[in-house]
Amino acid sequence: MQVHTHVHNHTHEHKHDHTHEHNHDHNHTHVHRKASDILKMIQSSDLPDRVKKRSLSIFQFIAEAEGKIHGMDPADVHFHEVGAMDSILDVIGVCLALESLDASTIIVSPVPTGTGKLRMAHGLYPIPAPATAELLRGVPLSEFTAKGELTTPTGAGIVKALASAFGPLPAGTIDRIGYGAGTKNFEHPNVVRAVLYEQEQEKTCYETIVVLEAQVDDSTGETLGFAMEKLFEVGALDVYHTPVYMKKNRPGVLVTVLCHPASSAICEETMLAETSTFGVRRSEWKRRALARQWVQVETPFGLVRVKQALEGETIMRQSPEYEDAAQAARSFGVPLETVYREVYKQLND
Repeated sequence: MQVHTHVHNHTHEHKHDHTHEHNHDHNHTHVHRKASDILKMIQSSDLPDRVKKRSLSIFQFIAEAEGKIHGMDPADVHFHEVGAMDSILDVIGVCLALESLDASTIIVSPVPTGTGKLRMAHGLYPIPAPATAELLRGVPLSEFTAKGELTTPTGAGIVKALASAFGPLPAGTIDRIGYGAGTKNFEHPNVVRAVLYEQEQEKTCYETIVVLEAQVDDSTGETLGFAMEKLFEVGALDVYHTPVYMKKNRPGVLVTVLCHPASSAICEETMLAETSTFGVRRSEWKRRALARQWVQVETPFGLVRVKQALEGETIMRQSPEYEDAAQAARSFGVPLETVYREVYKQLND
């Protein structure tokens, strides 16, 4: 199943006009939190792994944009409205909804930003707001020119972090449709629409991914390990290191990152920031990926999630989720292999 989010004139359902810097007429007080605090909260939570990764990626994108606008370290960016607990739950709620639908591929229509000017804490700014414009770099924009702010940094961050591609609905079979209406009144419908559908099989065989590469001979193992963690946080699909010999026969490491086109810019920036490389090579590749789904298996050691790879309706292979199996092994004091054998036994029964 794949989700196509078709944006009609508005990209989110938030009940406020802007998520960061705007002056508000609300009477209640919003909590201000640093980006690093929010990221730590999510990392230490019990959320599913993919929900964590997606939520972290959204906030990381927003922090990077705000940090660039204000000329400060992204970790020290103070979120205002978006830092309030209800807004944190908005972001996590989107990721939980996608997890509940098991949506792995998200296609977003061109994004409308609106026109006009917006009063913020630092004065009167043109729409889109600075952080929104920064987040939407590389994202196709809609020609829709309604007056007012139609996309906030939060909405732009969600789109930037989660979209696998942009464009109209591709061929497929619609399963379900959902609508969400915002509370702000415009002359046009303030609605976002999400369509859950199954894409035609021949269309899902291949997808475009970006391959980023850089070789280094002066980065420590700790540095490269930390860089790998950061790359996964910002949306990398895979990261691996290959031993190579470089100029003057120096031993080095080739860092390779696979990511979706929408995540390529932030992955590239992370490689430049977290390793000693002076540049990053980029290429686009086509890959064939089996469809994937998750099931839960009841074992004597508790529930263990299993990832299944599908070719049409045929299960090609399946693998227990390591973290679930490892936690079960620790809790019951049994070898990891014992948990794996029990999972496969239940699957084969």
